[in-house]
Amino acid sequence: MARTARSMHDMAEAASARGYLVVNIDYPSRERPIEELAPMAVGGALERCRRAGTRQVHFVTHSLGGILVRYYLRHYPLPVLGRVVMLSPPNGGSEAADELADWAPYRWLNGPAGQQLITGPGGVPQHLGPVDFPLGVITGNRHAFFDAWLAEMFPGPNDGKVSVERAKVAGMHDFLVLPYAHPYIMDAPEVIEQTLYFLRHGRFRRHPD
Repeated sequence: MARTARSMHDMAEAASARGYLVVNIDYPSRERPIEELAPMAVGGALERCRRAGTRQVHFVTHSLGGILVRYYLRHYPLPVLGRVVMLSPPNGGSEAADELADWAPYRWLNGPAGQQLITGPGGVPQHLGPVDFPLGVITGNRHAFFDAWLAEMFPGPNDGKVSVERAKVAGMHDFLVLPYAHPYIMDAPEVIEQTLYFLRHGRFRRHPD
């Protein structure tokens, strides 16, 4: 949210180097609600994949992107779907959104979609149900220094934007917590390697003790 495709540059470069055709898109995350962003962003990316003749499509998302993919897949069938990795997704909403939804700077920065990430019944994630596709979730348990005040809003481990518990979703195939903060988790070499491992194997790599 409030980021550009550049934030996924390192991930995209690594996937491309492994032979994947990568579609890394910008979308107006601050301007529209989730129900409009999902077909716009996900549908737009899929159209580019179709034009390229891809036979299988994987998704790698960060933050709000995970909710957009869940929303899209709940409403639109995708026979060519492969595997999905979500990084720091607010699958159960975010306590920070609960606290800040009525605060004008938050509304300005995060737009209509940010209002929809609350943890209560009014939040969109609560209405998307369990996932029924191969999903791996990686989330962090560290926060950036500028998110220290946000981290205080969570009752347990969090990455400054999303709690570890609320990154989970029923039906996911694997779940991994790594020591990174929300804004930077997609840049960590360990996260990139684990993401690509899941796309290939359908699970994260577990290192022996």
